[in-house]
Amino acid sequence: MRVVYIDLFLVLNFVVNYLLLVCAGKLDGGEIHRGRTALAAVLGAAYGAAALLPGWAVLEHPACKGAAAVGMLLTAFGRSERLPRRGALFLVLSCAFGGALLLLSMARGTDGMAGGLLGPSLGMRGILIAAALSYGVLSLLLGRQFSHTRAGGELEELTLVHQGRSVTLLALRDTGNTLQDPVTGRPVVVVEGEKIQTLLPELPRLDRKSLSKPVELLRELEGQTSDLRLQLLPYRAIGVECGLLLALRVDQVCWGHREHRNCLTALSPTPLSDGGGYCALIGGQEAG
Repeated sequence: MRVVYIDLFLVLNFVVNYLLLVCAGKLDGGEIHRGRTALAAVLGAAYGAAALLPGWAVLEHPACKGAAAVGMLLTAFGRSERLPRRGALFLVLSCAFGGALLLLSMARGTDGMAGGLLGPSLGMRGILIAAALSYGVLSLLLGRQFSHTRAGGELEELTLVHQGRSVTLLALRDTGNTLQDPVTGRPVVVVEGEKIQTLLPELPRLDRKSLSKPVELLRELEGQTSDLRLQLLPYRAIGVECGLLLALRVDQVCWGHREHRNCLTALSPTPLSDGGGYCALIGGQEAG
């Protein structure tokens, strides 16, 4: 007969859920909302406790578990394009945490996960050690891909405003981005072209194929959008002696406490980060 102390179960599961959600957010380099994360952890613990009640065994079905996990992620992180990646990190961390618990229980000769539950034999100290181990290992494995963080001032939310429409993206402050506006001399913001389609609904799809041929695309758009201020911007990069990017002069660009008007924005045909952690680049120098 399996005896479960519901109060201990709730506390342990809350702690585990909270730690896993926080670690997933930190690995993704995003901002952590402590209140929302705590609420998500409470919901997850409550779901786990409800699944133990007589007559509620249906909650153990994988579909129900998946729905509960999605609900936790939405509560903690909200709806965003980064949610799938944070969900994947949460899943990987959960698996790593389970493995760390099993490793610790084997090392101590105890049953740390009796019947699929977090057993009391390891205690809170064992759970914290397992969480630290799983986070530390994944940080080492994924450190390069998720090396940029908002806390370090490297990542910032960037908002582009044009003709009454706006889009907000996550941008990297890149000191190697020396592109300058040929008219004003101010740094140029570089954005993945596909990400600003909502600013330009009248244009055909801005995909990689079209943006990789900026001269042809500009000729095609000249007769369709006379009110858009489009131009070609030369650039140099590793492996590219002299290239061209299609650039749009937007009404307003904001990041942090800075606001810049009539700002030139270059449209990149390719992703700017390997893992999708950011989709825009801000020059390391301050714009005037």
